[in-house]
Amino acid sequence: DHRDLHSFPTRRSSDLFAGIYDTFLIPNSSPDPEVRYRQLADAIRLVYASLFSPRSRAYFEVIHYKLEEERMAIVLQEVVGQVQGHYCYPHISGTAQSHNYYPVSGLEPGDGIANLALGLGTYVVDGEQCFRFSPRRPKIDLVAPEAQAGATQRHFYALDLTRHEPPLVEGEEACYVRREVAEAERETDLNLLASVYDLENHQLQPGLRGRGPRILNFANILKYDAFPLARTIDMLLEVGEQALGNPVEIEFAVDLGAAPGARPIFYLLQLKPLIHRLEEVTLDAADFSPDTCVLFTDAAMGNGRDETIHDLVYADPEAFDNTLTLDMVAELEAINRGLKDEERQAVFIGFGRWGTRDRFLGVPVQFHQITQARVLVEAGLPHFQVDSSLGSHFFHNVTSMDIGYFTLRVNNPRHFIDWDWLRAQPPVRATRFFRHVRTERPLPIHMDGRRGLALIGKPE
Repeated sequence: DHRDLHSFPTRRSSDLFAGIYDTFLIPNSSPDPEVRYRQLADAIRLVYASLFSPRSRAYFEVIHYKLEEERMAIVLQEVVGQVQGHYCYPHISGTAQSHNYYPVSGLEPGDGIANLALGLGTYVVDGEQCFRFSPRRPKIDLVAPEAQAGATQRHFYALDLTRHEPPLVEGEEACYVRREVAEAERETDLNLLASVYDLENHQLQPGLRGRGPRILNFANILKYDAFPLARTIDMLLEVGEQALGNPVEIEFAVDLGAAPGARPIFYLLQLKPLIHRLEEVTLDAADFSPDTCVLFTDAAMGNGRDETIHDLVYADPEAFDNTLTLDMVAELEAINRGLKDEERQAVFIGFGRWGTRDRFLGVPVQFHQITQARVLVEAGLPHFQVDSSLGSHFFHNVTSMDIGYFTLRVNNPRHFIDWDWLRAQPPVRATRFFRHVRTERPLPIHMDGRRGLALIGKPE
């Protein structure tokens, strides 16, 4: 009886290979046990085969790792979740980091940062729109209520149990389906997860008793302690950091149970280190001068100096259209290929999120398509502002390889980018959406990891 069976993902994961190899979520719902066994065996073979994918090969080249030296193990994990009709998914999936590179609202970097979402965790790790909070201070709103109403989770991912023999050769997405949050509300109790936005009083009411837009902000859990989720996450991050001697990241899921009054169960799925090297680089915002800098930010990740970069690739603000980001991927891949052939690295400046699965939040580029990045900049436009990609596999690969990661917010007066200077540089290559410029002298890059300050200077 498939109702008594559980689904299994197969994956290979380590601190340097998050999201590089394939993961398969098997519905395990066929009435024939031979079919289920064959699916598991096929999934294991496909995970091994992903070692030779273009994505993996490009990653190996960047980190100077020899393919023949790789030793892969396969991890089988039971998928957390409840069967709801023809689908299976957890009530909560999330990631958390013990170090917050972008502390706001009076938070400290050591307070950490966490991301929560309804449904399978691929939604979170692929950089889609999640709810963020500090595990140590969960009652602080990082986003104003009116902003939450416009940026809440609208869809989620679930295993499709009706597909008894999904075509695994089509890739990781063969076994799950994208669904609307409204469908989950008809299937399960979201009272602990959602709030209602009161349009008359412009405030959020925890639970689903009222009428109005549904906001997934987990208020009854985080603000009113329906169960100690924030304390659990904070404790795990603290223990992990002490054990590894390094900031850590975890992935987790929560099953609230099917029966009324059931006790929630927290599942720790992964724990891995965040690479956090701090050399002595000191910047002071008071010393910043727009005459000598291409850009400056106080929301930066990374540390050190680099005065070897001559190339800069930036998205044209006048051409950017977040409905056409799939077209941008092909252009970036071609530019990256040219840089790779010339053995050059570059600064990449884009709008919204790098590496997101949701193409409307930024450019859904994969890491092997942007391997020549020395610095990634996520900028905003007056009409297009998106939170940074914390908690995604893409973000973890950026941190593990010491790639600079800068955020430029339109509404922050301390953030600066000299668009006039960029437009004045003759392009090496110009495409529909991007400009690739090259300077005769290097662009000095300075990153102060302790203060989160960074600048890219103009060539001397």
